[in-house]
Amino acid sequence: MDALRPYAAAFSSRFLLMMQYRAAALAGFFTQCWFGAVHLMVIAAFYLGAPDAAAASPISLSQAITYTWLAQGLLAVMPWIGDPEIADGVRTGSISYDRLRPVDAYALWYVRAAGWMTARLLPRVALMILAAGLILPLIGQSQWAWQPPASLSAALLFALSETLAIALACAIIMLINIVVVATMNARGVNILMQPLVVIFTGNLLPLALYPDAMRIALFVQPFAGTLDIPNRIYFGALTGQMAWVGIGLQVFWTVLFIALGRLWLARVMRRLEVQGG
Repeated sequence: MDALRPYAAAFSSRFLLMMQYRAAALAGFFTQCWFGAVHLMVIAAFYLGAPDAAAASPISLSQAITYTWLAQGLLAVMPWIGDPEIADGVRTGSISYDRLRPVDAYALWYVRAAGWMTARLLPRVALMILAAGLILPLIGQSQWAWQPPASLSAALLFALSETLAIALACAIIMLINIVVVATMNARGVNILMQPLVVIFTGNLLPLALYPDAMRIALFVQPFAGTLDIPNRIYFGALTGQMAWVGIGLQVFWTVLFIALGRLWLARVMRRLEVQGG
């Protein structure tokens, strides 16, 4: 247990630090409500304007609405930028301290990223549940509301899948962090990741609505595990064996990225160049 204390302290300190940014959480919430409403209008136009295509869709309009609110509430899980603390450390040269600490650098950065992510996630998803899950039904807009899970088993599988989604997202963020350290620049990789994440997680459009020829490839690629798979488990579009296949894919990509990240970081750290100013 003593060996885990530094990592637990790193997680809790980063989590508590990020929880202090209440204004940022509120601003993010209102922004996500706006974009969520825009997404809902576009999706509703598709379903109501093309009833034949909508009838053949693998998810219903109600499920697509819930998917949209889930995507907005869980936006902080999306791994579209590296940890800004690592980028700042590269810029100032303070990253050299992590090289000298008597702890595993990969594990330390991983738990810091997890603390950073979950601290931004919790207040925003709580506010989104309040607004889209409770207030909308109370004002007579249940058809546009965030619906509850399809069943108790779906809720339990979603909790497991979302935990794995956070683990997978942190593993992807670690790869971004390593690119930042290796190139000593955060701008390029962050700009490259943003469109990839928006499209391939399902944030822009649920992956089940893409053409049939693309669905298997989109389902097995790693970004699906950070949003699309948990969301479809939540409202019952993935059940039984397929739900466990999705969870298995999340585990596979997480383990693979952690293994690759550890090997890559060890190599980068051996060749680390420190600059500051």
